[in-house]
Amino acid sequence: MRLLHTADWHLGRSLGGHSLHEDQAELLAMQLPAIIRDTAPDAVLLAGDVFDRAVPPAESVRLLDEVLSEIVLRHGIPVIVIPGNHDEARRVGFGARLLAAARLHIVQSPCGEAIPLQGRDGSSATILACGYATPLALSREPSLAGAQFADHDGAFAALAPLLHALCPASGPRVLVAHAFVAGGAESPMSERALSVGGTGAIGADRFTGFDYVALGHLHRPQNLLGGRLRYSGSLFPYSVEEADHAKSVTLVDLAADGTRQIEEIPLSPRRGLRVLTGSFAALRETEGPAREDYVALVLTDPTPVPEAQRRLAEIFPRIVGLRYAAERAGSGAFAPAGAAARVARPLDLFGRFHAEMRGAPLPGEARPVLIAAIEAAEAAGH
Repeated sequence: MRLLHTADWHLGRSLGGHSLHEDQAELLAMQLPAIIRDTAPDAVLLAGDVFDRAVPPAESVRLLDEVLSEIVLRHGIPVIVIPGNHDEARRVGFGARLLAAARLHIVQSPCGEAIPLQGRDGSSATILACGYATPLALSREPSLAGAQFADHDGAFAALAPLLHALCPASGPRVLVAHAFVAGGAESPMSERALSVGGTGAIGADRFTGFDYVALGHLHRPQNLLGGRLRYSGSLFPYSVEEADHAKSVTLVDLAADGTRQIEEIPLSPRRGLRVLTGSFAALRETEGPAREDYVALVLTDPTPVPEAQRRLAEIFPRIVGLRYAAERAGSGAFAPAGAAARVARPLDLFGRFHAEMRGAPLPGEARPVLIAAIEAAEAAGH
């Protein structure tokens, strides 16, 4: 069984105020179909964050339609899609029951769906696709009888047996999920926090019994547990801290006994993202492809240069950030607006408020109630 695993497309994303639509279209409408022709997978797995926001631009919706139509209709390859934390699941999943007949499987439910898959070589496997599962969403599922969970780890501990119960007794099991697994390498400026108060991590041991876990959320391609858990990473470097990432999709060959071989298939964006360091005068003399890339500039001049960014934009039309090397680390313009405010998460702020007003820490039994209230407010866009 051969699977192509991808995630975190973030269609509709911009970088430093510059639309990435053309770059995403190059990767998805040109490079991805070529990879599919060359590798002939039995299915494509898209592990969430299809769009960058709940209401994506119309051009991003059209691009997704074109890409999925190319894979499913022209190449005859089934695609399994789940929403991530950036997606609005009901929008992504519109028409899912109709589309499943054409082998485009869009799974919204946090309690998952089992999709039997037959390989071209006669092999078989069960794909368990699980929509983005917050503790609040799971607590509303009838199968969990209104249970409340203190964190994502506890929620997934209750969910895992339900997922396994959907599978036949034998054969490989592949899980498609969008989550932060403890031990994964984060890119905090790119990845929206999955929780409040640091409660979003799921222990890797919760995934026992799955032969391959196709994960989305973390943008750096990486393996956990020897490759049994895998983040394929994002399509494109979506923040300056991703400038050194080698972007790829993941090809997985899964044997009947559950053993797997993993290969990274590189992606080559039409424009890169790079950090350039030098004096104002030296940067003005830059030649070559760097002038067309997205660039974050670090000026080594001892004092600020008047109108530096405007003047450098004559050389670099896609500047995504500028700071001076003499500035304190982390204080420059590379951080997106509002990043400092996100350091103190709502649960932490409320805990401090409670301690100050009541003279005692927040009671443990209050945490699930407060987390549910905060996540409900965030889901409503407040």
